[in-house]
Amino acid sequence: MSTHTSTQKITTAGIRDMKGKGSIVSLTAHAKPMAALMDPHVDLIIVGDSTGMVAYGFDSTLPVTLDMMIAHGAAVVRGAERACVVVDMPFGSYQETKELAYRNAARVLTETGAQAVKIEGGLELVETAEFLVERGIPVMPHIGLRPQHANALGGFKAQGRDEAAVQTLIQEARAFESVGAFSVLIEGVFEAAARKVTESLSVPAIGIGASPECDGQVLVTEDILGLFSDYTPKFAKRYVDLGAQIKEVFAEFESDVRTGAFPSEEHCFGVKK
Repeated sequence: MSTHTSTQKITTAGIRDMKGKGSIVSLTAHAKPMAALMDPHVDLIIVGDSTGMVAYGFDSTLPVTLDMMIAHGAAVVRGAERACVVVDMPFGSYQETKELAYRNAARVLTETGAQAVKIEGGLELVETAEFLVERGIPVMPHIGLRPQHANALGGFKAQGRDEAAVQTLIQEARAFESVGAFSVLIEGVFEAAARKVTESLSVPAIGIGASPECDGQVLVTEDILGLFSDYTPKFAKRYVDLGAQIKEVFAEFESDVRTGAFPSEEHCFGVKK
């Protein structure tokens, strides 16, 4: 049961003020119905480019386009009455120049109605984040395991394995905080590294495959519902296997049609009861 008693819209400033272990609940969404279902229970909805894999069947997030993210972002906003909505900037839409990043991020906010954008990167994107924030675009940086950088990172490997890597993560997170990021997402890092990053920040750190000590947690919705069967990440908890249940419904419908059990008179027009 949700503990929320208000439908007042949560802002990025509100998220920033929610610093504290486990204070932020977040899930991903890419369609209005799912967003509406989770809205009473989450503070933050991330329209992730993971939709490329769970909805489009891509092998990675790289083929996702800006137009795709805008379409899905607008759908989610229509279903999110109170949760703060953040839309991923897809690969290639923000790395070239800070000016290009601004033009594309401005499109995302104006065409979707979302509250913020998320960008993947390290110190090389701090100046871009600052450029966006100074021009009224709230930014959530994404550090650690960055799916858009899988080719450069050598695959989907956990980060923060040694002290040098931990210090780099802390440096990145604090640099983004210093230019106005309202929160930082940490993905796929060793627990100790995520804990140290969280402790180093005065803005919330939101973890996915990170640490229980993070200020918030996010998971891909299809993973927790059992709707994405290609693989389940180590850090994802499957709460229900809806995929199996849906298959049973499809099989029952098939049987009803083939045996003539559906449709019956009650499903037809112009038939007197």
